[in-house]
Amino acid sequence: MLFGAQTTRALANFDFSGPRLHDHPDLLRALAMVKIAAARANRRTGGLAPVIADAVIAAAREVLEGLHDDQFPLPVLQGGGGTSTNMNVNEVVARRATQLLSVRGAGGAVHPNNHVNRGQSTNDVMPTVIAVAVHTASTRTVESLGHLVDALCAKADQYPEMERLGRTCLQDAVALPVDSLHRSHAYGLVQATDDLRASVRALLKVPLGATAVGTGIGAPPGFAETAVAELAELSGCPVVAAENPYWALASLEPLVAVSEAIDRCARSAARVATDLRLLASGPVGGIAEIELPEVQAGSSIMPGKVNPVIPELVMQTSLQIAGEATSARAAACVGELEVSAMAPVVTSGLLGGLERLSSVARIFADRCISGLSWNAAGVRANLAGSLSQAVVAAASEGYDAVATRVRHAAHEENTGAEDPT
Repeated sequence: MLFGAQTTRALANFDFSGPRLHDHPDLLRALAMVKIAAARANRRTGGLAPVIADAVIAAAREVLEGLHDDQFPLPVLQGGGGTSTNMNVNEVVARRATQLLSVRGAGGAVHPNNHVNRGQSTNDVMPTVIAVAVHTASTRTVESLGHLVDALCAKADQYPEMERLGRTCLQDAVALPVDSLHRSHAYGLVQATDDLRASVRALLKVPLGATAVGTGIGAPPGFAETAVAELAELSGCPVVAAENPYWALASLEPLVAVSEAIDRCARSAARVATDLRLLASGPVGGIAEIELPEVQAGSSIMPGKVNPVIPELVMQTSLQIAGEATSARAAACVGELEVSAMAPVVTSGLLGGLERLSSVARIFADRCISGLSWNAAGVRANLAGSLSQAVVAAASEGYDAVATRVRHAAHEENTGAEDPT
């Protein structure tokens, strides 16, 4: 076992179910990179002796490579603003670095606070770690959303000439191209994805080196600038020093912006799912203009019934992410003075939401969008309800006259349909 007393106490204090640090590799890798960057900066600025710094770097690199994931058992959700998370990695890296020193015959002991955490505080480490982890996770999510957009555009290309009945307020409206629905959905997802990218970019102004309250107290001169530069090089993530480190420590608003962008992406995907689910309703008693892939049986008692399970998965995922965005907004409101202790709940929602959204976007694209088809007969039959001719006629005959004629025709059709003779 590589972790120590503080991690053990935290395990006892936060003894409940939920995602653990080792369930989020992006978070662990970001923690390791911050410790490597800090050790390099300490070596360069004289904060650590080279032999100690090198041992810390070697041990943290093992964490970066995933060799000690089982040593991070703490729940992501915890009191103390992430202090237990920071100490978990400090303890693991310190003990492993001590072992490496022994193997090399150098002797001595690496201390989790004095050495691994040199020039740092949980208050500046965790916002930096979260930024790097979210950047990494969001890259995959953006790619998955792009895959969904591509599937929608490909589906639009399959129906370049078909027209369908448009509906407003769930009532018959006018005709419009089938492909416009898919392209509209794709456009909405592109706009939401752009919002996600922008919010993640804003998150990359990190406070590493600001230490406890933003002043940099306890860090060697030049540490902050050096550590941020080292982290950028190591991670490939374009992190820069926060313009106002005091605000960067005290505010969760940049994280909230990302949470809201994830919510928008999920909501945009859910809107696609809702529309397809409605258009596929039936197949006899509903609209039945779209046929969704039959991926599984839809009922345990009604043979032959097939439910739109993939769109419903997308919709439920959106609802869950919406709840996490609400939690993030509330968390930003209750931080006090120089730091917010509520970052763990936002972090859990961000990383979990990005992962779920990434997965569900690909499932939606591959198991629903790519295999759906438009029912030409159903589309033609429903086009009888189009008011396109009425709109054109109203320009010359007047709205009221055409409206009277349309209502009269609809009444006659309905009456005739109900007449048993």
